This record gives sequence, C-alpha cells and structure tokens, in this order.
Amino acid sequence: MSPITSPLSDAATQATGAALQGALVDLVDLSLVAKQAHWNVVGRQFRDVHLQLDELVTASREFTDQVAERAAAIGVSPDGRAATVVQTSGVPRFPEGWQQASDVVNAVVAALDTVVQRMRARVDETEKADPVTQDLLIAVTAKLEEARWMWQAQLT
Repeated sequence: MSPITSPLSDAATQATGAALQGALVDLVDLSLVAKQAHWNVVGRQFRDVHLQLDELVTASREFTDQVAERAAAIGVSPDGRAATVVQTSGVPRFPEGWQQASDVVNAVVAALDTVVQRMRARVDETEKADPVTQDLLIAVTAKLEEARWMWQAQLT
C-alpha cells in the first residue's frame, strides 16, 4: 500500500504514472547526454555549444523535478535510478570521447527529436486519464521543441 493516495482512479493513476515515469527517465537521460557532451565538445563553436549545453542540462533537470513531483502527487513513486534510466530511456546514446561541436549539435538535435516525439505520445496518453498531467507534459514538450529549434538552427 502506498503512503500517498491518488486523487485519480486506479486506471487513470496507472496510465498517468506510466507516462510520467517514461518522461522522467527520458529527461534524466537527456540531462546526462547534454552534460556528457558539455564535457567533451571541441571545435570552432566550442564556447557557444558548451554554454548552450549547460542551458539544456538546467532545463532538463527542472523538467525532471516537475515530472517526478507530479508523479508523487498522484501517488506514484518516481524511479530515476541509473539502472532504470539505462533500461527504459529512449534517448539515443551519445558517443564516447571528444566530439566536434557540429557533431554535438547533430547529436543533441537527434536526442531532442526522440524525446519530443515520445513526449507527444505521452500527451495523447494522458488526455483522458489526467488533464493536469497532460498540461504539464504539454508545457515541457513546448520548451523541448523550442530548444530543438534553437539547436537545429545551428545546422543551417
């Protein structure tokens, strides 16, 4: 028995909890990918990409906390453990070692593409189950799409 009860029905809690858990692990992984890239970026655009990666890390961590706290609020224990992230994240792996800034930008755009598509599916999944969670996921997705645009603009 959970010490935190849900204001939602059991079915809605289960569906919403699954959507939030999926979002949580993707956002945790996105922040880790961005931090790994931050430490390993080199090249002509180093400074700009390096600083922009810090912004992505900060945003991802804020979103992670919002998603985890929403899960807790509906009685679902959030699981952001490393093993859980490794097993369930959909974020593409970031390469090992030094990476040219242009390759980092491409990798970040690919990661954001994946996370945005998965978040949009979660928006759909929570429409009936919990509009409050859906609203949160919409807001996070909008910010991720804005970040994606800013990263992708560097490729032109």
